Amino acid sequence: MYLSGGSCVMLIITAGSSMEQLFNIICEEGTMCGSMSLSGTQWFLIFTCIALIIAQLFPNLNSIARVSLTGAITSIGYCTMIWALSISKGRPNDVSYGIPVADRTGMTGFGNILNAFGIIMLAFRGHNLILEIQGTLPSDSKHPSRKSMWRGVMVSYMIIAMCLFPLAIVGFWAYGNEIPEEGILTAFTKFHGQDTSKYVIGLIYIWLTISCITSYQIYAMPAFDNLEFIYASSKKRRCPGWVRAGIRLFFGGVTFFVAVAFPFLGKLAPLIGGMAAVPLTFVYPCFMWISIRKPRPKGAMWSLNLGVGSIGIVLSLLLIVAAVWKLDDKGLNANFFRP
Repeated sequence: MYLSGGSCVMLIITAGSSMEQLFNIICEEGTMCGSMSLSGTQWFLIFTCIALIIAQLFPNLNSIARVSLTGAITSIGYCTMIWALSISKGRPNDVSYGIPVADRTGMTGFGNILNAFGIIMLAFRGHNLILEIQGTLPSDSKHPSRKSMWRGVMVSYMIIAMCLFPLAIVGFWAYGNEIPEEGILTAFTKFHGQDTSKYVIGLIYIWLTISCITSYQIYAMPAFDNLEFIYASSKKRRCPGWVRAGIRLFFGGVTFFVAVAFPFLGKLAPLIGGMAAVPLTFVYPCFMWISIRKPRPKGAMWSLNLGVGSIGIVLSLLLIVAAVWKLDDKGLNANFFRP
């Protein structure tokens, strides 16, 4: 629930900023629409309304397969366009790759390495949805759902790697240490925005926004299901349509409020990765497997799961400590309620 909600908040922040950038690209200063710019809160609200309207059309995870496919296509599209255009435009002059000695030695260097692990963990989020999706697949003794789910996971993470690794490699090659915290797209706009067609850049932002809209449906659906299950369990009857709509509006309102209240949430990605992503990836599944399957104590599988789970706990604690250390060292511009 908390990772799904946090992902939806991040999507609101990302998409709201992208929609604002798209508006600024299309409506140049001095034009009639250029004088009608909206605030960050209003862009967040527009995206949330669009996402919630679409959410009312799909009752469960099984019904959003086409939405998921659309999101995958647009994600591959905008990721490929960013790194391909970065290569075609070439590196700006005086690109620096050197890391200051103070940032790669001592506790600061150790903290930066652990922070990188936290960001990577959060970038490969989605594992909290695997069992939710598997629960919608047909399953029997001859064709268990875990086999088709395993194939789906392998293909999905291959596609994610195909999107993220070129972005990371090409981004560092093209911009080096000039990449801002906002990411490679901001760096590309900064260095090549003047010599690139605004329609090309606008297409990247459109695909990014569509990807965020579709991702919101996927990450929000487990929260919708859990809230509807709580209602059905307490009332001992099925959840009627108006209650389902109200639950989704309530969830959307909560995520919108958090996005407006904490628009700097992206800067807390390593901390969130240590608190949420690592336990869900390494800790919970291992101890759940031991609890459910009850393997022979001190056997091979028992020892393997106990070891991986314990390493996950240590890694989670180290990531949290490193993230807090970096926040204390670098500071945080906590622009509460000022997106």
